[in-house]
Amino acid sequence: MTHAQDDSAISTALEQIIENGFDGLDTAVSILINEAMRIERSRVLEAEPWQRTQTRKGYANGYKPKSVDSRIGKLALKVPQVRGPVQFYPSSFEKGLRSERALKLAMAEMYINGVSTRKVNEVLKQLCGLEITSTQVSRATGLLDDELEKWRNRPLGHTPFVLLDARYEKVRHGGSVVNCAVLIATGVTIDGQRSVLGVSVSLSEAETHWRTFLSSLKERGLHGVIMITSDDHQGLKAALKSVFNGVSWNRCHVHLQRNASAYVPKVAMRSAVAHDIANILSAPNRDEARRLLDLAVEKYSSKAPRLSSWMQENIPEGFTVFMLTYAMRRRLRTTNMIERLNREIKRRTRVASLFPNEASLLRLVSAILMETSEEWETSKKYLTLEYDQLPN
Repeated sequence: MTHAQDDSAISTALEQIIENGFDGLDTAVSILINEAMRIERSRVLEAEPWQRTQTRKGYANGYKPKSVDSRIGKLALKVPQVRGPVQFYPSSFEKGLRSERALKLAMAEMYINGVSTRKVNEVLKQLCGLEITSTQVSRATGLLDDELEKWRNRPLGHTPFVLLDARYEKVRHGGSVVNCAVLIATGVTIDGQRSVLGVSVSLSEAETHWRTFLSSLKERGLHGVIMITSDDHQGLKAALKSVFNGVSWNRCHVHLQRNASAYVPKVAMRSAVAHDIANILSAPNRDEARRLLDLAVEKYSSKAPRLSSWMQENIPEGFTVFMLTYAMRRRLRTTNMIERLNREIKRRTRVASLFPNEASLLRLVSAILMETSEEWETSKKYLTLEYDQLPN
């Protein structure tokens, strides 16, 4: 029976091509895709429609019509439906949806970068054989915005470790070009998986922006935070006290090294200073780190007094991570997780160079972060949390 249906679908598709030539390709391809989806449904259900079998996992439940634009024209597809305990969606159509999403993203990126509809059309003709209108670009952008908005507002859960960082992109505002802050939060969940927790774009004053962003994370259900790692961003520490009062804060070790270079009076001293700071921050425990810091402060007190004072005041802000085990400390002592994200964002925003508004910047950054977060959350565990040694 199955072979007869397959042969019938193939014969019908061939007849369309014989009778109509290239003009019949869209109908022929629609017939073949519909038949492929029907066959896949039968395989998932382990039974043909109306077939009696002990191995059946569910029941066919008709078809849902869907029209899809393609290189060869509009395809009239019938997506098979099922009922019962088994879930089904045609794998071939899933691939098509991913491509469609990528196409929408490409259209949106070209749109926000100020490319004219005519030029977008030229690119899409080359890549996909498709033509679009400005209305379709706007519609695709709107659909993408809805999807990204849902992701940005998705519920959060138990996340013991949070990492925060900020970067700046140029945005046109009020007739001039200004730097716009992009705040990013990532975390390691109670299951040891990495996740991008949220992103915010705003021209507002630093502390206000940080406080609003951190509050939104809590409102979405972020809880169980043990330690937050970040650089000493302007306004961040005050915002943390307001929103996450009582949560331990650790200053990123990489940023501490970078910040120290501004206080080294001679180029010839930089290597030695960097070595001393690295030894302090990689000490086996807090007491040893404190001992090494005291030695360094004394060492530079006469030949680099500003550096000595800076080290005494700032380096202890990186000691919070010593409350964790060594294996956990290596992963959580820096914001390198976000630094790698920032490099990917920069690679994409460098093409745009200037965004017409905050919304266009947020759209592109959110799309990049959403893709990354989905990859992280479905990959292998990032960190094994040693629960018996976590601080209370």
